Order: sequence, then C-alpha cells, then structure tokens
Amino acid sequence: MTSGDRYNVQTGITQAPFGQLPDGRAITQFTLTNAGGMVAKIIDYGGIITELHAPDRDGNLADVVLGFDTLEPYRTDSPYFGALIGRYGNRIRHGRFTLDGQEVQLPVNNGSNHLHGGPDGFDRVKWEATIDGASLRLQYRSADGEMGYPGNLDATVTYTLLDTNELVVSFHAVTDKATPVNLTQHSYFNLAGDGDILGHVLSIEADAFVAIDAESIPTGELTPVTGTPFDFRMPRAIGERIGQPDKQLRHGGGYDHNFVLNKPQGKALSRAARVSEPTSGRVLELWTEEPGVQFYSGNFLDGSLAGKGRTYQHRSGFCLEPQHFPDSPNQPLFPNVILRPGEAYQTESRFRFLVEPGA
Repeated sequence: MTSGDRYNVQTGITQAPFGQLPDGRAITQFTLTNAGGMVAKIIDYGGIITELHAPDRDGNLADVVLGFDTLEPYRTDSPYFGALIGRYGNRIRHGRFTLDGQEVQLPVNNGSNHLHGGPDGFDRVKWEATIDGASLRLQYRSADGEMGYPGNLDATVTYTLLDTNELVVSFHAVTDKATPVNLTQHSYFNLAGDGDILGHVLSIEADAFVAIDAESIPTGELTPVTGTPFDFRMPRAIGERIGQPDKQLRHGGGYDHNFVLNKPQGKALSRAARVSEPTSGRVLELWTEEPGVQFYSGNFLDGSLAGKGRTYQHRSGFCLEPQHFPDSPNQPLFPNVILRPGEAYQTESRFRFLVEPGA
C-alpha cells in the first residue's frame, strides 16, 4: 500500500526543474494537488514548501506561505522560509552539551548559540526525493560529525496533501550513535496572502510557555500564561498585545517562544493551535504529536526580502513550528530529545486548512 492509498488521496504529483546548485546538481519542484484544487509546491533542496495555495470562504485560492521565485535566494538570503529543520530545531546554548559523559561542540550561527542545525543544516542540503502515490518522500543521510553531531542519522520526511485540505508532514529517523534529534517544518504563513499578520486571530492550547533570556535561550522555567501577553487559550489577535512592555516580548522582539502544549496522555495527535484571518475567512489549524510549538511573529522580517510579487515587511508572516523545547540537551527537566541506536524517531504534524463563513 502506498502512502497515497493509505490516506485515500485521489490525485498525484507532477514535477518540474527549479534551478541547480553550484556543483551542478539539479533541483526539482514537486507539485501536490488534491481533489479540491489545493496546491502544495515543494523542492528537494531543504524540503522547502515554496508555495501553498489554499481557498478562502468564496473558494478563491491564494498562496499563503512566504518564499521566493527561484532557488538562489533560498540558498543565500532565506530566514528558513518553508524549510525542513534539523538535526535540531531551535537553539542550543553556546552550541554545547554533554552526552553520555562526552562534551559535544556544535558550530554557533546565532550570536554565541547554535540555531536550527547550524549554518549548513537540513534546510541547506539536497534531499533524495521519491514519489509514493500521492505522497512525496524525502530522504537524507546526515553523516557522523556533520555540523558536529554524533552518529550517522538517516532521516525521512513525507509530505501528503489530503483531500480534506490537510498537509501531513511525517518525520522518521534512526541513528547508529546517540544524538539529539528535533525535526520541524518552518513555513511562514500569511492567510490573507499579503500585508501584515497582526490582525490574524490566534489560539494556542497551552497553559505555559518556555521563558527565555535576552539571547532567546530557555531559562529552564515553564511560565504560566495566565495574566501575560502569552495567554492565547482564548482567541486573540496576534497584534493585540505584541507591543506591551513585557520582558519576554522584549527578549524575543515580539513572539518567538515555545509553548508547552496541553497534551493528552501519550503521544496522540492533538490540536495545538488555530489561526483565522477575518477578511478571507481562511483558517489554519496545527495538529501535532509534539510536546511544544514555537510561535514566531515574523519579528526579524524588515522589507529587505522579496519574492513571488511580494515584499516581506515586518511581521508579514508567522510560524507555528511543532517541536520539542529549545536547548533540551542542556535542560534535564525538559522532554527527552536524545535518539539512540535501535530506537526510531517518529512524529507527525498536520496543517489543516478550513474556512469560516462571513459575518
């Protein structure tokens, strides 16, 4: 049974060239289309979602992710637009941790810290792509010592666009040495298709968030959201409290924090967040098996990047990155991120698109 058969998806995948790397390797863009006409375009460089066309309340499609028209800016200028992130999503303090009594040093690429797998993380490699029915399977072997990480890690990411307008992202990895693994998907969304995202209405299923210091490294404290600008248990506009004089907002330059999801017992797929855009009626729900979600409000976008006919101004996109918590290798009280030989890292997240009726 193929992945497409398993999900009962009725349409297939087409492919087209999307430039080439400096060493001459060709990059391919794969177009996934479901029975309702929703479209996801993904390249085998970085596993990047370059386009995602979702319907509004009138059935009109618009591209709801930030990105570029060509390969080169993804290689040189991209703030992780649409990319797969690994081996470790988010930050590790000073790029250093101790594993089984041995100190491991990773490259630092975000001030004095390690971010998103380092300067040549999974977002900057060519994945091996295969089409499995209506699913796109991407595979990559991260060699022992790559970006300082121990062990040969074999990672597989599968994208499937369901006829229910859900983009399913399934992760799997195995290793031959103990190593931290925290894979995620880093798309920037704008459900209006343009403009800023401050009027988008957000809810997050979290009673607490991971407090950070001025370098965006966790303090180790899980802070209750009650009485703070981080309380999204009821729907609130993203921009409603983003300018409040709050120390955590200052540290992140806005929202750039991992929320501790209210998970049921076990590793069940559950709803983590819901975002609606009032004008278009588009709604995005994130469902995940992960214990956390990093909510980022596009604080470092500054108008210097452009693509697909848009200029990416301050806060013109938001990210919901399902993942384990930042700096977990240095935080023994956080959920475990160490994958060992004989174990399988496996997790699934779903980006579900809906519409709300007009007033």
